[in-house]
Amino acid sequence: MRIAAAQARPAWLDPVAGTKIVVDWLTRAAANAVDLIAFPETFLSGYPIWLAPTGGARFDDPVQKAAYAYYSEAAVTLDGPHLATVREAVADLGVFCYLGITERVRGTVYCTLVAIDPVRGVVSTHRKLMPTHEERMVWGIGDGHGLRTHEVGGFRAGGLSCWENWMPQARHALYADGETLHISVWPGSTRNTADITRFVALEGRVYSLAASAVLDYADVPPDFPLHDELQLLDTPAGYDGGSAIAAPDGSWLIEPVVGEERLVVADIDPAAVLRERQNFDPTGHYARPDVFAVTVDRRRRTSATFVD
Repeated sequence: MRIAAAQARPAWLDPVAGTKIVVDWLTRAAANAVDLIAFPETFLSGYPIWLAPTGGARFDDPVQKAAYAYYSEAAVTLDGPHLATVREAVADLGVFCYLGITERVRGTVYCTLVAIDPVRGVVSTHRKLMPTHEERMVWGIGDGHGLRTHEVGGFRAGGLSCWENWMPQARHALYADGETLHISVWPGSTRNTADITRFVALEGRVYSLAASAVLDYADVPPDFPLHDELQLLDTPAGYDGGSAIAAPDGSWLIEPVVGEERLVVADIDPAAVLRERQNFDPTGHYARPDVFAVTVDRRRRTSATFVD
């Protein structure tokens, strides 16, 4: 099977242009005979890059409120036109897709990883279990509903967003669901992907694909409430890519790619997973269910249950 990460520059907080970019990279993937492609975290419609450098935690600040409203308005809905266009492209091109989105549900935005099958459509929507640090100012806390793997070309693929890849129980849930190909999606930084991509491959005895973006403050639209403040910063945003692919023995198939927009492609073989599991299978012959009990709640959490 051939897999790829789309290391691309998003149309930051422009869901119409962003959808076109996603379709373009899907088309490139199909032209390169790719079976599965992954896009970075919140690629559609954008990672909240303004929070840390502009004092995003200032309580009741009118400019921060305006920035959040702008961000929320640019987020997409699961039943909206943007994902419908992506679903149609996936079906037409025959490429399985993991797409990071900002998902709006009423007044809350979630960091969501959507898995789209060419035949079955959306097969899972995983809301990030715990937003990291300042991300909690703009993203809601997710649930276990999307902790699922999917059959793709002789593999079982599963995915997590950014730092939840450091959560042992989240990784364990996917391994236990049969994962042999792990997808990690990131806003874009080699310092994030350089270590954990290989670590996950070695721990799970899985292929490990990291998808990251390239992004800077120059990508912020002029009408964003904090545009001028961001342009005055004397340090770059630091989203320099880092997409990479590691084999089940921890060796690099593609080392982290820095700076450039590129389709990061590798061919993978299910037999390599079986070879490495001869000596270690974390939720198989090396597990101790008599000692450790793990329960994964995959129910979708809602704020109310209505009984009429």
